[in-house]
Amino acid sequence: MDDHHLNLNVPPTMSVQSLTPPSHHVSQMINSNHKCSPSRTIYSDRFIPSRSTSNFDLFNISQPYPNSPVPVDTHKDDNSGTYTALLRAALFGPDTPAKKDVTGPPLGRNIFRFKSETRRSMQSLSPFGLDDDVASGVSQSPVKAPRKVPRSPYKILDAPALQDDFYLNLVDWSSHNMLAVGLGNCVYLWNACSSKVTKLCDLGMDDSVCSVGWAQRGTHLAVGTSRGKLQIWDASRCKRVRTMEGHRLRVGALAWSSCLLSSGSRDKSILQRDIRASEDFVSKLSGHNSEVCGLKWSYDNRELASGGNDNRLFVWNQHSTQPVLKYCEHTAAVKAIAWSPHLHGLLASGGGTADRCIRFWNTTTNTHLSCMDTGSQVCNLVWSKNVNELVSSHGYSQNQIIVWRYPTMSKLATLIGHTCRVLYLSTSPDGQTIVTGAGDETLRFWNVFSSPNSQNSDSEIGASFFGRTTIR
Repeated sequence: MDDHHLNLNVPPTMSVQSLTPPSHHVSQMINSNHKCSPSRTIYSDRFIPSRSTSNFDLFNISQPYPNSPVPVDTHKDDNSGTYTALLRAALFGPDTPAKKDVTGPPLGRNIFRFKSETRRSMQSLSPFGLDDDVASGVSQSPVKAPRKVPRSPYKILDAPALQDDFYLNLVDWSSHNMLAVGLGNCVYLWNACSSKVTKLCDLGMDDSVCSVGWAQRGTHLAVGTSRGKLQIWDASRCKRVRTMEGHRLRVGALAWSSCLLSSGSRDKSILQRDIRASEDFVSKLSGHNSEVCGLKWSYDNRELASGGNDNRLFVWNQHSTQPVLKYCEHTAAVKAIAWSPHLHGLLASGGGTADRCIRFWNTTTNTHLSCMDTGSQVCNLVWSKNVNELVSSHGYSQNQIIVWRYPTMSKLATLIGHTCRVLYLSTSPDGQTIVTGAGDETLRFWNVFSSPNSQNSDSEIGASFFGRTTIR
């Protein structure tokens, strides 16, 4: 190589000959298949990394050049192996081997893919360790304390002759804060503001109350009887407004939708009644093969859900006489039915003793969303109006009340107190209190839901009324 072309700037005491490569073979390696650029300086060496200690199997990848030999650094310090072992133990644990007989994936796999053996806490990944306070400050955010639910009822009412019958619906709480309870052949009203008890009606010795249901607005109460009759009462005047026929057997389920009243009977039918019309009913819904024990209208009054002793859950629309949706997954009677006030088309249902499950359905897409085995007969379901939670009441064998957070279905509280099946359940107008009734002939009032403005505060509503009295 001509030193005129190199233009090397060297000290005058050093000859140019001393900088030329000592071997013609090296010169050929540098200049072979390489075209010099006049504008760039040519360097005669490059950095070749040593991958002899690279643990590619740790990331589940193969070597970048599987067919080429791994360069060996002959000048490596003798202590490098010890250092590598110590570093490996500090980063990945003392039991991590240097090599694993793992076949790597094809080239192109993501090198940062997680593996189970590398998922460790920050303390185990740090060579120096971390204090608990520091670790928690880095990896955790403040956890919101769960809402506290009082475990005891704030009021208990004795309810003599409250029937222990799974298929009846004998308790309902009105929008005017009036509680209606069917006891034997009578209906009693309890004013939640004044605690005043009023006897609304007496059906006589040859009939009994099988269901009660308040209209969505106003003071009208529907009463279903064991003889298949349906009576409409004006509670403000304690006067019967109307008696409707149509069913051959007892009426155990009622559901209001504006001026439309639906009644379900042991005769397997559902009658749609317009209280403004002169006819006793405007349409008859047929589909169940056994007693209809659960009825609920959706919040938009467009869909009616019905449950029966035939283990079926049906959904009807305003104009159909046949169910538009049929769900047959339950293996016991379906009495517990509740529409979500938070999500359109979300329906919850609960099965009896042989089923014990709460199931969730999307009636808009006709899909089964989830199922939760509660361990006990599901008697009733009620959604909170204020938060995305619901309450279930149970019978055999634990007789408990459970507050659930949806959609995780984690338990917020389990309420114990009734000694018989908790067959009846209703909520207060403000959505904070529930009342439960059981075959032990008691009504118990619980503060389970928070108000919309104070979802984490303990409610004290009704605390001043604590005590035990009788409803008649």
